[in-house]
Amino acid sequence: MSLGSQGIRRIVWPVLLLIVLGWTAAQADARPDGVDMAANIDGHDIAGTSADRPLRLVPDSTIRIAIELTNNTSDPLEIRHVDLAGHVLGLGFFSYSTAVELTVAPGKAESLQYRLELRGLAAQATGFIGGELAVYGGSDAPVAAIPVITDVRGSLWSVYGFFGLALAVLTVLGFADTALAIARQRLSDKRWQRGVRVLAPGLGLGLVFAFIASVARWWVPDTGLWLAFAGVTAAVAFLLGYASPPPEPDGDLDDAAEPLDEAEIDRFPAEGPKPVPE
Repeated sequence: MSLGSQGIRRIVWPVLLLIVLGWTAAQADARPDGVDMAANIDGHDIAGTSADRPLRLVPDSTIRIAIELTNNTSDPLEIRHVDLAGHVLGLGFFSYSTAVELTVAPGKAESLQYRLELRGLAAQATGFIGGELAVYGGSDAPVAAIPVITDVRGSLWSVYGFFGLALAVLTVLGFADTALAIARQRLSDKRWQRGVRVLAPGLGLGLVFAFIASVARWWVPDTGLWLAFAGVTAAVAFLLGYASPPPEPDGDLDDAAEPLDEAEIDRFPAEGPKPVPE
């Protein structure tokens, strides 16, 4: 059964809107100035993590976290919890929050250490995931954070895995719907409408490719990279649809519309106006 272009747009555009809103919310996350933070996990400085040197997170293991905070402001700094989280497109896929009690006086530096058990990580994510280690104050506002690139050794049957599989299913359905419309000659005769019809599965193709890159550990697909892939594939798909030939007219209609030649006209007697009965 064909979903139709309206059905595909009902599925794709809310997903795209969610992506943009999540990215905007992530970019708008402001933190106060004047607080310096350094941290290491299992003795490794997390500020130097990258795709070549990610922070390896093994499900159900225990890691040691050490944090040092320097308060360069004129007010005391209260820390109430620390959060190690991973997110993609502004959506959180794993998060471990630990309650702490730490007050850093103005102009002073304090440190804290604790152990964190990564329980349930296998069911949350897998592959390269961008994240951060953040400290929060009493008002649950982020005080300071360090970006971290994680290599999560979880399962494909995790929340993040199902997210990618859902994108793949929607993309396959979009291409199937478009292919069926082409086979049945149901594409619009207007170029821009044909382009929009192909744009939706092209958008999904870019998102799926970025997901595969993350799970295969080729690179870390941050928000800009995801949107770049999706934008390029969507633009290419739109141009292919825009440049595609219009559907051919029905042959039966063409035959019926052909005018009769003179010989065929002579075969039919001319009919005058019919008399009106009295």
